[in-house]
Amino acid sequence: MRTTTAGGRDIVVSGMRPTGRLHLGHLLGTLQSWVRLQGQFRCYFFVADWHVLTTDYERPEHVSEFAREMVLDWLAAGIDPERCVIFRQSSVLEHAELALLLGMLTPVSWLERNPTYKEQRAQLSGKDLSTIGFLGYPVLQAADILLYKGARVPVGQDQVPHVELTRDIARRFNNYYGSVFPEPEALLSPSPRVPGTDGRKMSKSYDNAILLDEDPASIEKRLGRMVTDPRRARRTDPGDPKDCPAFRLHQIYCTSEEIEAVTEGCRTAGIGCLDCKKVMIKHVVAALAPLREKRAELAAEPERIREILRAGTERAQSMARETMQEVREAVGIQP
Repeated sequence: MRTTTAGGRDIVVSGMRPTGRLHLGHLLGTLQSWVRLQGQFRCYFFVADWHVLTTDYERPEHVSEFAREMVLDWLAAGIDPERCVIFRQSSVLEHAELALLLGMLTPVSWLERNPTYKEQRAQLSGKDLSTIGFLGYPVLQAADILLYKGARVPVGQDQVPHVELTRDIARRFNNYYGSVFPEPEALLSPSPRVPGTDGRKMSKSYDNAILLDEDPASIEKRLGRMVTDPRRARRTDPGDPKDCPAFRLHQIYCTSEEIEAVTEGCRTAGIGCLDCKKVMIKHVVAALAPLREKRAELAAEPERIREILRAGTERAQSMARETMQEVREAVGIQP
C-alpha cells in the first residue's frame, strides 16, 4: 500500500471550494497552514469545484471565474507549485470514478448522521438540498483524499468528523477488497477565529470580510468602522478588550507592547476606539501589501496560471491513474 512518496514524506491532501474571493479568515485559517505544510509533506491542494455544485447546483456560472481567482490568491499567499501539486478537482475525472465505487459500499446511515449534513440542511433551509449529491458529498470528499493515498488531512476541529468518515470508508473498502487505502489522520490546523467587521465570524456571505487584494484605503475605512466593545458608547466610557471584536485582530497582528498599551487605554478610557483600531490597521495593511502586489503581477500573466494548473493536473492524474488501476483490480472491474 503506497502511503508516502518516494522521498519518504507523508502525503497531505486538502481542497477549498471556489465560492468567491478569499479573505483574511482564509489566509489566517488555511493558507498560512498550507504554506508551512508544503515544506514538510508531499502536498496536493485542489480547487474543489465539483463540491460547489452540492449546494449551488442552480448557479454554476461563476465557478470557473472563482476558481481562477482563488488560485491567484493561493499563489500570492505563498503556495508554491514547485513544492506542491495545484489542480482543479474537475480536471481529474478519477475523483468521480472513485466516488462512485466508494458510494456502492457506504451506508446511507453514515451519511445521515454526519453533523455537517444536519447543520447545513438547517442553515440553508431556503435551498432544496434533498439531492443525492448533497447527501453523498462526504463520499466525494473521501475519494478526494483516498485517490492520492492521503495520510494526513489538515482540518479544523469542526471538520474532524469528515476525516473519521473517510477512515470508516477506507476500512470498509479494505475489508471487502484487500488492503488498498491508508486510513488518513486528521492534521489539526491552528484556525484562529477571525472576526469580521460586524463582530461575527468573517465570511463572504455576511459582507463583513477584508479581501486579500483589498486596497489600503478600503481596509482602513472598513476596519475603522469595525464594531468594538458596546460599553464604549462615548469616548470617555471605559471598556474591556475581551469584549471587543476588533481586539482579536490586535492579538493576531500587534506586538506585545502595543497590545499592553491598548489594553490599558481601553480599560481606562485613555484611548478612543478609532485610535485604538489604527494601531492594528497599520499592521493589517502592511501584512497584505506584498500579497496584493504579487497577486497583481500574477493576474497579468494568465498563461502562467494556466500552465501551473496544467502541470498540476498532469502530476495529479499520474497518481490518480495509478490508484484507480489498483482499485479496479481489487474490485474486479477492468475496462
